[in-house]
Amino acid sequence: MSADVDIDIGDRSQLLKLIRHTPARQIHMGQPRHHNSGIYVTDIPYDPILNCANITYHEAEERGYFKIDILNVSVYQMIRNQEHYDGLLSTQPPWHRLGHDKVFTEKLIHVGTYGTLLKQMKPDSILKMAAFISIIRPGKAHLQNKPWEEIFETVWDKDDSHGFVFKKAHSISYSALVALHMNLIDEQD
Repeated sequence: MSADVDIDIGDRSQLLKLIRHTPARQIHMGQPRHHNSGIYVTDIPYDPILNCANITYHEAEERGYFKIDILNVSVYQMIRNQEHYDGLLSTQPPWHRLGHDKVFTEKLIHVGTYGTLLKQMKPDSILKMAAFISIIRPGKAHLQNKPWEEIFETVWDKDDSHGFVFKKAHSISYSALVALHMNLIDEQD
């Protein structure tokens, strides 16, 4: 079973103080190290020298361990309260500013460095932004600048032949975060 849960939070370190966990292990440039965001909240073989799991997250998945990625998302620190958050989510994002307002675009989480492509493709909805977030990953980059209808035919199909791909659920979650961030930036301008 392949399970992948990402939890976005404003301050990862505050949450990790509250839960017993073991950092996941990954191999980077041939050397073992802590995974940037992955943790286990169940007992797992432990490496006391590196203070992380003793097996990589790929090996752990094969053995049935469940990794959770706790991601720092500073955008959430900009939200004042629940009412502010609800209002931001219910507001239509200023899609027209994508790629046309360079300063605005460059501030955006996940897509800020893709101003030219945003201008060319013109995502104007959560679903199109989700597809956009998917096609900036190596596994679906061949879909860039294709018509939206063509993109939606295969954008979330699993295909390891081209490299890393995004799951639809991840894409939509990240897209909603981009829309929220667009409204936050627009509110501050």
